[in-house]
Order: sequence, then structure tokens, then C-alpha cells
Amino acid sequence: MAIEEARVRIWPDHGCGSRTALASALSDCFALRLSGVMTSAECRVAAQAVEAARADWVPAFEGEQYSLGRAWYTHYEEDQSREYFASAAESDALVERYLPGIQRRMHELVAALTGGHVGSRHGWCGPGVHVFPAGECVSERGGVIHFDTEGLPTRHIRTGKAALTLLVMIQEPEAGGGIRLWDSRYSGSDVASDEELARASQVVEYQTGEAVIFDSYRLHQIQPFRGSRDRYTLTAHAAEVDRDRWEIWF
Repeated sequence: MAIEEARVRIWPDHGCGSRTALASALSDCFALRLSGVMTSAECRVAAQAVEAARADWVPAFEGEQYSLGRAWYTHYEEDQSREYFASAAESDALVERYLPGIQRRMHELVAALTGGHVGSRHGWCGPGVHVFPAGECVSERGGVIHFDTEGLPTRHIRTGKAALTLLVMIQEPEAGGGIRLWDSRYSGSDVASDEELARASQVVEYQTGEAVIFDSYRLHQIQPFRGSRDRYTLTAHAAEVDRDRWEIWF
């Protein structure tokens, strides 16, 4: 069996239907890849809307990347947490103005995957779009290797409660730009060890309209990409705060 077949499951019907089925699906693979989450026409309209919103993009790391809507990890790492929370309602209104209904669709996707009730995380920004410009740092060298644990409460991490990362490709770059996932889960350190990096890994190349879903505790990295086209991904994080009750944020 090829590595990709062994490590990435194609899930054509857009849903696992229950937390048990989802946990089982993610226990024996690195990620789920869903096709047809958005049509090519919907992605084209969404990409045009993201471009039209350029003046409202939120810059991060001196312009290495941007977002439509406020992303927690960039604000956290740049010591702008207060601004993130103060602007949450404004962030959601901005995303809704340019991409009507897109946050609701991400809620529906999480609900279809988990079979649970999905709500917004109180006081946090809802799903938004990460913009990685062609020719900038991520395009040339790839993103930082990391776990998506920044937004999870310490108790949530300590008890190992479920958390998911969902990425929908709105505009794929001309070449590359997939995501590498390792057979390494968060063990208490935000910095990956040499031993963790030496474990098996898989690059998931997903196309416009497709989604990739993986365990937020799993080590991963955005891959370099080529060409003149920016990379746009609709992004959401979700955590199970109680049995069959999930909260979602950006």
C-alpha cells in the first residue's frame, strides 16, 4: 500500500456522523481529505471576495502572512491577545460581509464530522481565511513546524480532550503548498524534538474546494509553494468541550 493510501483517508460523503466514527477514522491515519466541500465556482467567487477585501486583511509577522478575520495564533505570538478579543465581533462581521454564510458552513462541516452540536466559542473570532502571499517567507521556506494547541485551555490539553483543525482550500497555489503531517502528537512541548521530526510523515496535497481535517495535537507544517498565485485557506479550530458539544474559532 502506498504511503498516501495508508496515512490519508479520502472521505467522500463529507461526514463521519459521530464522534466515535471520527475518532476511529483519525486514529489510524494522519488526516481526512474531503472532496467537493466547496464547488469550483464557489471557490472562485470566494477567492475574488478575499482579494477584494485586501484593504481589510490583518497583517502578521511583518507582512509574511495575512488573514481575513483575526486568527488567534498570530495575535498570541505577536502579543496582541487583547486586540484579538476586543475585535471579535468586528472580525466576524467583516468575514460575513465579504464571505456571507462561510462561518455557518464551517459549523455545519464540524457537525457533519462529529455528529455533535457545534457553537461559536464565546468571545473568540469565528472561522476566517489565512492568506499566504506568493514570494513571501512561507512560500519560499514553508511554515513553522507546530501543533495547533495555542487556543486550547491547559485542562483540555492535560485531559486529552478532542480538538480538530479544519482547512478548506479556497485558492491553491500553482504548485506545492500542501501540508505535511507527522506521526507525532503533542507531548507537552511546543517545540518539536529531533525524535518527533524523525518519525514518519506525509504531505497532503489538497485542491481547491477540498478540505483536510486532522487532530490539532498532531505535528504539521505548511509546505513551500511556487508560482505567482497566493494561497487562501478557510480555517477553523474546534474543540469538544463536553460530550457531543463542540466550540469553533479561528
